[in-house]
Amino acid sequence: MYEGGSGDGRVFVLSKEGQPLMPCHPARARELLRKGRAVVARQVPFTIRLKDRTLAESEVDGVQLRIDPGSKGTGLALTDEKKETDERGAIITVRRGLVAVELQHRGDQIHHCMQQRAGYRQRRRSANCRYRAPRSNNRPRAAGWLPPSLRHRVDTTLSMATRICRYAPVTEIHVENVTFDTHSMSAGRALTGVERQLGTLAGTDARAYLHAKWNRACAYCDATGVPLNIDHLRPRSGGGSSRITNLVLACVPCNQAKGSSPVEVFLAQQPGRLAKILQQVRTPLHDAAAMNATRWQLMEELNSLGRPVHAWSGGRTNENRTAAGLRKTHTLDALCIGELDHKNGHSVVRHPVQVLVAKATGRGSYARTTPDRFGFPRLRRARSKQHVGYVTGDLVRATMPSGKWAGTWTGRISVRARGQHSLATPRGRINVSHRNLRLLQRGDGYGYATRHEASPSTVRKNS
Repeated sequence: MYEGGSGDGRVFVLSKEGQPLMPCHPARARELLRKGRAVVARQVPFTIRLKDRTLAESEVDGVQLRIDPGSKGTGLALTDEKKETDERGAIITVRRGLVAVELQHRGDQIHHCMQQRAGYRQRRRSANCRYRAPRSNNRPRAAGWLPPSLRHRVDTTLSMATRICRYAPVTEIHVENVTFDTHSMSAGRALTGVERQLGTLAGTDARAYLHAKWNRACAYCDATGVPLNIDHLRPRSGGGSSRITNLVLACVPCNQAKGSSPVEVFLAQQPGRLAKILQQVRTPLHDAAAMNATRWQLMEELNSLGRPVHAWSGGRTNENRTAAGLRKTHTLDALCIGELDHKNGHSVVRHPVQVLVAKATGRGSYARTTPDRFGFPRLRRARSKQHVGYVTGDLVRATMPSGKWAGTWTGRISVRARGQHSLATPRGRINVSHRNLRLLQRGDGYGYATRHEASPSTVRKNS
């Protein structure tokens, strides 16, 4: 069982020559900085570099990096394991959580931008404006190719793991490698035999199936005896699929009135009919499909870090977390990945109370113009992203000498060409001159924050 509690997250420590040492307690880091024995090497994640100790003069036991991949977020936990003697005199293994990081992906945002770009191009072609011939659909793709939104999930997880390996003496990596049976998830039950091989609707015509399901009537107005079209409840332009559970029959007026709006918007004034239609819509499988598509790619990329990579099942993680009495979050799942012999007294004894939240924000756009709602250029952007020494996303400290915002503020900035930058603070955004700024850390494509591990009643883990 989980014995003791939570603790403050550890601070990364580098040797005099910049090699990773064992993480230390924040109080110890403050003492080293106060005595002048260390300097700040990085603000987030907070890292210090010793001025009087080399790697050869230090004792480094090594730590483990544990990763719980997800579609919208990934948990990373840095742990160490010690041999201790319990009250019966037996040797047991105890695991302590040193650092917890919650990585938030932006795959959905990338997917939306790709769809928006495709819509711009499709409209320009259909309107015969600036005609551009469509690309061939049979063009080859390199081995291991992934769509940009999925490649982003792999790349950001690898980037964060690489960064942790740079600041901590990671000796091995443990990853939860799970797969989802999307076929059974779509049907809502376990499938066997012909249903599993060919599908639950094998031999059935989709249009005939929908006519029988909706009694040859419009799902939106119950009109009969009129031509009926097949309509997507969640439009394809909004990420809806062509699965049978996302299709209904609609008469021509209803189909045109609904257009590309979601069914929740179209039937907002008819909650009874909306509830009836939504009964057939099952949970989207985008997250499960993303995990299935990226799990082996992630394993291959992590192998490039030069550390042993071990894959573990989700069932073992769940067993460890349940035995430890911990809540379900990505970071706590990451802490519980791997082998723990609970029958012989092995246990998780501590987890960090502070979780570093790293949200992928990107490094700006490559586009040199800003389009209007039709996809045509509206204005030109500056070719240079750096203005007066700063780039959007830099972590800075602003010292305001007077006025409403007098004082010292720390946050990320959005730059402007005239040098009057916008600074994000807890009280809102303020405009500050570049003369009142001091650079703390260059933007690295992530926005950072901290949070406490949520209480049992409020914890919800995204896929």
